[in-house]
Amino acid sequence: MKPMWVSKDYALLLILATLWSGSFAFIKVGVESVGPMTLTSARLGIAAVILYAWLRIRGYRLPRDARSWGVFVFIGLVGNALPFTLISWGEIHIDSGLAAVLMGVMPVTTAMLAHSFIREEPFTLRIGLGITLGFASIAVLLGPDALAGLTASILAQLAILLSAICYGASATFIRYFAEPANWPSLASGALFAAFIWSLPATLILETPWALQPEPQAIMAMFYLGIGSTAVANLIFFYLIPRLGANRSAQVNYFVPILGALWGVIFLKEQLSLRLLLALTLILIAVAVIQPRKGTPERSDNTGSGE
Repeated sequence: MKPMWVSKDYALLLILATLWSGSFAFIKVGVESVGPMTLTSARLGIAAVILYAWLRIRGYRLPRDARSWGVFVFIGLVGNALPFTLISWGEIHIDSGLAAVLMGVMPVTTAMLAHSFIREEPFTLRIGLGITLGFASIAVLLGPDALAGLTASILAQLAILLSAICYGASATFIRYFAEPANWPSLASGALFAAFIWSLPATLILETPWALQPEPQAIMAMFYLGIGSTAVANLIFFYLIPRLGANRSAQVNYFVPILGALWGVIFLKEQLSLRLLLALTLILIAVAVIQPRKGTPERSDNTGSGE
């Protein structure tokens, strides 16, 4: 029996979109006085503790077999530690709204990777059109500035795009190597592994004990750890078995829109015509690559986790 689309689930999906989209503005606030790797490690550490506590309260345990921890280690690096760091570094040089819109291409990168590396994924005209529109949106965002060389702004935008590719690779990996019935352990184990990945690099490269973060940066750390990562993961993995991966992935429509909106409202960022055009192209691309009605639910087009 297919899961029913009920008002509670719809409300949770909107809350999830708000939590993930808000992360871009809070990252922008955080990196003003905290290094990107320190911000990432703090976020992951807070979220890992919360999810592990929730895991134990619900009676689950982290598996001990090598295969499960191999999955955790890969997803922890590619789906959490690396993209979180890239986004945080990128937002030192670009607006949070631009970062949110760039991250909107994640479903497109997921489709591109799935149809490039997985035999069972046929390449169709619809997928090709969606990928083309996704690349067109990137070209619009980078604009003529890209021809002038690798400026800090261009490098930052490329870092955000690389993080979208990381999320796509992680989603594709989950599709084939993770057990759908074990989502709680997967979420907790991946965050724990991500924290282990990020902590040594943070201690070596940023010496966080010497930092003097502003109060708003500390607030940003806790929001990112509790809201955008721990609570958002719990909501997302609650929705997947109820709505299916495809319906849950519709959160990707809202994240770039809301992310750009929060930047305008709270950080006084500007919405340029180029940004609005790129956002439109991205939303069309995401709509095009979404599985058609009647297509079996799959988990290779999951949310960004941001």
